[in-house]
Amino acid sequence: MCGIAGIFGPNGDDSALAYSMASMLKHRGPDGIQSWSESCEHGGIGLGHTRLSIVDVTGSTQPLHSDNGCVLVMNGEIYNHDHIRNEERGYPFRTKGDGESILATYAARQDDVTWVQRLDGIWSFALWDTKRSVLILCRDRLGVKPLVRTQTSDGNLLFGSEAKSLRAYPRYTSTIDLNALIARIAFEYPLDETTLFEDVYSVEPGTIETWSLSESGATLLHSKRWTSRFRSNPDDSWNPVRDASTLLESLTSSVADRLMSDVPLGIVLSGGLDSAMVAAISDEASRRTGYPLPACWTVAESEENPDWKAAELVCQALDLDHHQYVLEDNAFDTSLPNLSWHGEDLDVTVLFFQPLFSTMSKSVKVGLCGQGADELHAGYPRYRDLESHQRLIHSRLDACEHPFANRLREGIIDNSGWRGEHNPSTAFSDLQSTLDYEVNHGQLTNFQLRLVDRHSMAHGLEVRVPFLGQSHVGASSMLPMTWKLPNHTEKAALRAAASLTRLPKEIVERPKMPAGRATSPTMIDNLLSELHGHALEYANDIPELVGMFNGQPEISLGLRLFRSLHITDGGFGREGKDLMTLLEDVG
Repeated sequence: MCGIAGIFGPNGDDSALAYSMASMLKHRGPDGIQSWSESCEHGGIGLGHTRLSIVDVTGSTQPLHSDNGCVLVMNGEIYNHDHIRNEERGYPFRTKGDGESILATYAARQDDVTWVQRLDGIWSFALWDTKRSVLILCRDRLGVKPLVRTQTSDGNLLFGSEAKSLRAYPRYTSTIDLNALIARIAFEYPLDETTLFEDVYSVEPGTIETWSLSESGATLLHSKRWTSRFRSNPDDSWNPVRDASTLLESLTSSVADRLMSDVPLGIVLSGGLDSAMVAAISDEASRRTGYPLPACWTVAESEENPDWKAAELVCQALDLDHHQYVLEDNAFDTSLPNLSWHGEDLDVTVLFFQPLFSTMSKSVKVGLCGQGADELHAGYPRYRDLESHQRLIHSRLDACEHPFANRLREGIIDNSGWRGEHNPSTAFSDLQSTLDYEVNHGQLTNFQLRLVDRHSMAHGLEVRVPFLGQSHVGASSMLPMTWKLPNHTEKAALRAAASLTRLPKEIVERPKMPAGRATSPTMIDNLLSELHGHALEYANDIPELVGMFNGQPEISLGLRLFRSLHITDGGFGREGKDLMTLLEDVG
């Protein structure tokens, strides 16, 4: 797992610039930074890479080169790389790593799309084909790994794992995308390929973009989907006696794939059902693969916290090593600036992520977590009353005095970075529509997966998501809605599968608890209470949006921090400042 960055355009043949862009991401790859550049007609290409060594630790330094003139930087893991090596025996592999399987697959391609379908894993990559003079940008099926890009007025394409890498280019200035911000506040996550930075967009998950260079600069030749978007395809019936074991096996095989590592690996254990299931099947996954059985890591604000006690119960029942850490009293004051800096969003209530991943990274380089289960199995409380959820989003849009709020509600938006219809009444009309919408339009990729990626990689820790393995996504998509949320009991089918493991009944039946507030409710409430007056004041920063902050004081705090860290002073040199200085010093 790593960070990638690059420039393609009139100024692309600048290895030092590519290095500087990658250096902005050094937290993602503390094991080394490399860059490379090459001139071509009308300019050049520069690629930067910062490495977290996990597979082929002493080899596989990137950029990776092939004998046929291709150069690759990638972030992620290709779980079936051994299988590809066996299939492509004629390819002259130079490393023992998984990234080179992308180059081998590309060399054997028959067209511009289907070759990517052979890859099983999580990734974002940039591949330069010297012979064709094209640059390829690509992301995995569900957008587990990030890749953002922007085009500058002087014709350059800039791209990177995080938006902060773009600031190394002298002519780029970060500003807020007000339309994307309105959607973020109303829906609680950025929509589609938008980011909170103006003219900065994510490469769409499951998509290949092909770029060329002309006299006018970098040009997008085409953007093609190499896999279909997620769509629920529920069966008419589901029998736990017959089918629960199949559902469990789909997750077990995903966990087994994600044990692939040449360095120590652990499990992020909250005490909730999702992470507990990962822990429960890790023993079987370890036996199948020969990889060591992972230990578990838990943080909470006290030893009396329900999550803390539930995690203890899980490890006792499964006989797993358990590392526990009680948050320090001032943990949130010191963590909040880091949360905003690395998250590149408005997050406040998930403060425990920073101390959790910081602690875990001192012992392991890779973690497994339960992210993605709530989107696949209807785990969030809002799914129980979709009419109320519709009204809530409509009320936030009604409170917005910017014309884009009406456009967002009325139908399809033709701006760059937007796709699909975002009328809340349509998006959340029933459970199936809601789940498909949230997987495809932002809740999964732009919120949950972003949180895990940015805050784990902030400490050089790779966190993998077994629930989003192909086998489990496929199995869960066929579950009837009545087995996802029957009688307001979330994840019924998943609980039936969990009952086949050694997990205690109390854990299998434990209801969903909100992340952040479950782990550290008192500390979060104390922080928000202390800053409540400030939150009310900051809500007036953007007059058109004042009404949208009603009932969301943490969002006005998050926006103030976002502006201070990422917009003020061009987003440079701010991350070392203390919380109150950041809140009060906003340009």
